[in-house]
Amino acid sequence: MAVFRSRTSKAGEAKVAGERSLLLGIGVSAIGIGMYVPFSLVFFHHVTGLSFTLVGLVMTVTGVAGLAFMPLAGSAVDRFGAKRVNLVLYGIRALGFALYPFATSLPAFATSLPAFAAVALVTALADRSFSVVQQSLIGEVARGAARDRLQASTRALQNAGMGAGALLVSGVLALWGTGGFTHTAWANSLAFALAGLLVSRVRPVPADAEAAATAAGRPAAGYRTVLRDRPFLGLTAANFLTALGYAALSVLFPLYLSTWLAAPDSLTGAAFTLNTALCAGIGVLVAGRVRRSGARRTRSAALGALLFAAAFTGQIVLGTLRPGQGATLAALLVIVVVYTLGELVHSPSGGALSVSAAPEPVRGRYLATYQLSYSLATALAPSLFTALLAVDGRLPWAVLTVAALGAALALLRLERHLPAEAVHAEPPAAVAGAASAASDRRPAPAAA
Repeated sequence: MAVFRSRTSKAGEAKVAGERSLLLGIGVSAIGIGMYVPFSLVFFHHVTGLSFTLVGLVMTVTGVAGLAFMPLAGSAVDRFGAKRVNLVLYGIRALGFALYPFATSLPAFATSLPAFAAVALVTALADRSFSVVQQSLIGEVARGAARDRLQASTRALQNAGMGAGALLVSGVLALWGTGGFTHTAWANSLAFALAGLLVSRVRPVPADAEAAATAAGRPAAGYRTVLRDRPFLGLTAANFLTALGYAALSVLFPLYLSTWLAAPDSLTGAAFTLNTALCAGIGVLVAGRVRRSGARRTRSAALGALLFAAAFTGQIVLGTLRPGQGATLAALLVIVVVYTLGELVHSPSGGALSVSAAPEPVRGRYLATYQLSYSLATALAPSLFTALLAVDGRLPWAVLTVAALGAALALLRLERHLPAEAVHAEPPAAVAGAASAASDRRPAPAAA
């Protein structure tokens, strides 16, 4: 078993052994993702030579298959450990992108379609399961407030890396044209391989002796254990409501701008740029401020949901007033800032809450269940938003407002039913002791 050498930062939080390598690996991986996700249909069309229709069909089918694989990934984490599974998934993604340019000429297939489908399926299984394994890895290598810090740092690096990857591939295409997509595929493969090497240096925290002894005396637990945990299922349901809001910026926002507000499409790019810049630039700062305030994770996550609701209400007001183009631009930027603040407050607390609420022996299964709330929301969002938008442009924002308010209420009600170590970034006794010690150090008031 690896020895966890705890270090302490100026803020008093334990540092994770190999933390810099872990975060650098996440950043490098995000650059690889940014090089193909924004151009996914065009990317695979030029790499494989297949039509857009066939590429879209393969991506949909393999994406759904990837969702079905997530529970198996959770079981693998519980059996082999998050770090090992994480490295395997990095390896699969590296191999998959290395093979994409050869999908038109693999000798085992008569045409490029079966080759592309086979490579895309294996890669999609790794891609869809990666969030489950990465969340489990954070739980495996960190304890207490360090989990919240890693959640915030991870999100900031992912946004910065994806933005850098998108800019990088834009430069490649400007220099070499669409032929540059082939080189981008190999660059992705290299990025995932390098990320895996970096993450291999992280060191898991030794399992708590008491928890390990308790788990050893129990029969092997499966997904039935998760399904019997009503507070955790409630937490997952609350996250589904919030996850619909996360999907709004990429799915609903562009449609709303072009149809209901009749605004120029360039505003969508401005909104995405602002959101990405804020997430990358102040994400860690905002999360650190929330963490140092001592707020319970349930309450800070609920605050994030309330900020989402405020942003969605702003869209309803904007869609009702429909001011001139200048006023619309100013209002949209304010709304995006409020929305992004909600994201920055909710994401670290919500992620750490789910990781800490999952019992260690079955953490992988728990987080696979929790991550399905994001995947289902992402899958449902396009059809739900377009159907509501067809009735009235403000209707989807009204539904999202109610969903965000419901998520905030559910989080507050679940607070007393979730484990104390999940609700509090630091044990309540330790927080109270620190406050008492600080009070004792204060000078006594001068006598009148």
